[in-house]
Amino acid sequence: MTSENSLYLPPLLSAQGAVRLPGSKSISNRVLLLAALAEGVTEVRDLLKSDDTDRMLDALRTLGVSVEALGENAYRVTGCGGNFPVKEAKLFLGNAGTAFRPLTAALALAGGSYELSGVARMHERPIGDLVDALRQLGADIHYLGNEGFPPLQISPAKVEGDTVKIRGDVSSQFLTGLLMALPLLNRIPKIEVVGDLISKPYIEITLAMMEQFGIKVLGGEWRDPEMLGGHYRSPGVIYVEGDASSASYFLTAGAIGGGPVRVEGVGRDSVQGDVRFAEALACMGARIIMEPNWMEVRAPESGKLKAIDLDCNHIPDAAMTLAIAALFADGTTTLRNIASWRVKETDRIAAMATELRKVGATVEEGADWISITPPVEIKHAAIDTYDDHRMAMCFSLAAFGSAGVCINDPGCVAKTFPDYFAEFAKVTQAVPVIAIDGPSASGKGTVAQRVARELGYHFLDSGAMYRLLGLAAQRRGIALDAETQLAELAGQIDIRFEGDNIWLDGAKVSDELRTEETGAAASKIAALPKVRAALLDRQRAFRRAPGLAADGRDMASVVFPDAVLKVFLTASAEARAERRYKQLMEKGMGANIAALLQDIQARDERDTQRNAAPLQQAPGAGLLDTTALSIEQAVNEVLTRYRSVK
Repeated sequence: MTSENSLYLPPLLSAQGAVRLPGSKSISNRVLLLAALAEGVTEVRDLLKSDDTDRMLDALRTLGVSVEALGENAYRVTGCGGNFPVKEAKLFLGNAGTAFRPLTAALALAGGSYELSGVARMHERPIGDLVDALRQLGADIHYLGNEGFPPLQISPAKVEGDTVKIRGDVSSQFLTGLLMALPLLNRIPKIEVVGDLISKPYIEITLAMMEQFGIKVLGGEWRDPEMLGGHYRSPGVIYVEGDASSASYFLTAGAIGGGPVRVEGVGRDSVQGDVRFAEALACMGARIIMEPNWMEVRAPESGKLKAIDLDCNHIPDAAMTLAIAALFADGTTTLRNIASWRVKETDRIAAMATELRKVGATVEEGADWISITPPVEIKHAAIDTYDDHRMAMCFSLAAFGSAGVCINDPGCVAKTFPDYFAEFAKVTQAVPVIAIDGPSASGKGTVAQRVARELGYHFLDSGAMYRLLGLAAQRRGIALDAETQLAELAGQIDIRFEGDNIWLDGAKVSDELRTEETGAAASKIAALPKVRAALLDRQRAFRRAPGLAADGRDMASVVFPDAVLKVFLTASAEARAERRYKQLMEKGMGANIAALLQDIQARDERDTQRNAAPLQQAPGAGLLDTTALSIEQAVNEVLTRYRSVK
């Protein structure tokens, strides 16, 4: 169910279209800090609007840097030449590593007193290697909590030291922060990178941005980087590329959903290493076109991706998306050299393994690798996102399975891509649903079933599900107001629809479901919120390719609010009583038309007044009064409406 804390994504049939990417987070925060440190005024255009960049903008303003909004995603930054006007401040940086690490380095050499803190997860992300490196230069930094982790207290430095050593095998952001801060010194020390340098493409981004601000760094094999140039100077105007990591979700959608899907704003000429994600997709069989400023993907000729075994050091963030692509691949996919996942917004290896298992995958993990074997069928699951934007965006792709997916805390995408789910919806096509709601005995079940048969779609009689639960409760002696017990029972009973026949726990019960006693029981339990919630996922599970026709009381409003066609089918109470009477008589069941009319009127009153999903015409639903129509006429009208909107 969609709420403030969760987002239901229906099963998806295909993907096609184009999306314009937001600005790169990595580039955005680097450019903002460099503009602040530079001499002169810089206009930054196409900046990413996100929580992370908001944290950097807030921090710079707190430090006395003039930052003026020029319009949508554009700012004018008046640089301070490395001398922040405010010499004492407290900065809250959320969970923005691309703000916290570089600011730590810059402020440690800036001659002021500053306290840097963030959210709880930020205080679990290591920073000790950067602090150790800065202390070699005379920085005065103290831990306010656990040793090696934020929050930090920075005091004015006594700059000294000709050499600085820094580890390269934990996070590339440590070296990025150090490189960006060193031009603030009058004398540039020698840098020694200890251990293997991970995530090298992110260092390449740093160097490309520094060069645009007048500083050239010669790297060699990263054992002894050499910095050329004096102080940062504004380039005047600088444009932020589209985010290559975010491109991975849309490219993968095209590879899974047929395509073509085009991403604009990043391409072959990008400075971001994550553009090489497209090469990984090509290894899986996807068909790729790359141009200087855009990329386009189609599914493999065979229609199915191939498993890969890949060293992902060059695409650490985008590699997460490959873990989801593995669900749709033929064989076992192994992603290696991803130790940096462990120290991101969450422990991404552990989180990915946990959530992939929820959808049915077989997963093995190690210190710096993960291996994924896809299930025969991807299961519906509620995906926990760990306040990690990339977990939420990655698992949206699991909706290409047959059962859809629920994303918990979808708002976490605001960290880098606030409009992600809206953009994702623009290029994906869900399994279509025709939702037919209406009062008891209006004929909606018969109409929906015949519409489904005409189109070759699946059929859901949601009323039958409540009747089945009511019948099961009566057989087990469970009271019809025992809400918790009924909700538990809803998840246990075996329900099966086969043509006109309905089965409960292995026994055919089609006729029993049509009794007035069972109908009355269904109406009572349908008013219980826990029961409705328990049956929600079971109802949504009927939504499978090529499509679904569903009837009930809240199909268009609650269960399938994104239905392609919504119909509120009704008839006068007298006409409905007449139809029910004929139906029962044809089955050889005794009936009294006056009693039926009274029962229908009472049920209408109860259904429209209940608190849980009251019977009403949903927004966007078209009224269809069948009082004077035959079943055939009603079916034809629904089909006509559907073909006009499909």
